[in-house]
Amino acid sequence: KSCQKPVDKYIEYDPVIILINAVLCKAQAYRHILFNTKINIHGKLCVFCLLCEAYLRWLQLQDSSQNTDPDDLIRYAKEWDFYRMFGIASLEQTSFFIGIFITLWWMTPEMLKRKSDFILLLKALLLSTYGKLLLIPAVIWEHDYTPLCLAFIKVFVLISNSQAIRVTLNLNRILPWFAIFFGLILENGVVCLFQKMGWDV
Repeated sequence: KSCQKPVDKYIEYDPVIILINAVLCKAQAYRHILFNTKINIHGKLCVFCLLCEAYLRWLQLQDSSQNTDPDDLIRYAKEWDFYRMFGIASLEQTSFFIGIFITLWWMTPEMLKRKSDFILLLKALLLSTYGKLLLIPAVIWEHDYTPLCLAFIKVFVLISNSQAIRVTLNLNRILPWFAIFFGLILENGVVCLFQKMGWDV
């Protein structure tokens, strides 16, 4: 119904080709993955991406010590810093999604009438954050261009989110970007709140 074609061409394609087309942010590939496959890794992928982001933030803490003594209390305190970073990353991503949902519900209430519409959009957004997995090689192959790589990863994730919203709700290109912009505003508001509380984020 969405693509207005007699059959989904990706049914005949190899999964690797589908994955490559999804990485290239092709709408047809997203449509195939969301509507014609039974992928149930949304939650696991979300937790793994949040762990990657928390680990990256944990590494970037300014007060990290080089002490490697296993009995050192500072080492265990740093472990709690990791859990704190995971919690902050989770709250930021939740606020980002809430911003998107509020904007889309406000702009197109007819698109999100049922609970199943919200669940499908949430699954699409969770799947489209797969770009955060690129944080792993960015951390492993640390070099002078790491901040630039992280910026590119963020842009890639936002483009993927935009395509997921567009395909799920069958929208034009402008409204998903407007929703993402509002989601980013809400996410940055949460970051500012944490910084005012004196937390390193």
